[in-house]
Amino acid sequence: MGAILGAEFQKCERCYRLVLENQEENRKLSLEIYPNIPIGKQRGNLISVYTRSTHLQLHFCSGYVVSEMLGEVTFVGECEGRLSGLIIEKVAACSLYANVDASLLSGDFTKLGPEVMLSGIALSLVEHILPEQSIS
Repeated sequence: MGAILGAEFQKCERCYRLVLENQEENRKLSLEIYPNIPIGKQRGNLISVYTRSTHLQLHFCSGYVVSEMLGEVTFVGECEGRLSGLIIEKVAACSLYANVDASLLSGDFTKLGPEVMLSGIALSLVEHILPEQSIS
């Protein structure tokens, strides 16, 4: 994962942390992965992203997909047929898609409006790691 993003993870007390910088575009992003921590009354994986203007979190991350071709890592959480995906790019950019209907991933993108199509295309990389019932 670090190799694809072009940085090394550092082990901190409770997490693994990676910092990405893009000086050309004046961007800096910190990614923290907290494996199997208490989240309310349950335990799960927490992904946190900090930028100069944003703090994003994905609770109960259930998997991730690394794309060498795109230079990005997509973290995903699934609950009752809905997906949330947090995409971290090598160029110190990130995107969040929350509460997306999982059936959009296997549908015909051309039948969707452009504002909906983008989330389906962006999260389609994770389709193969989702439980079968999520995408039906």
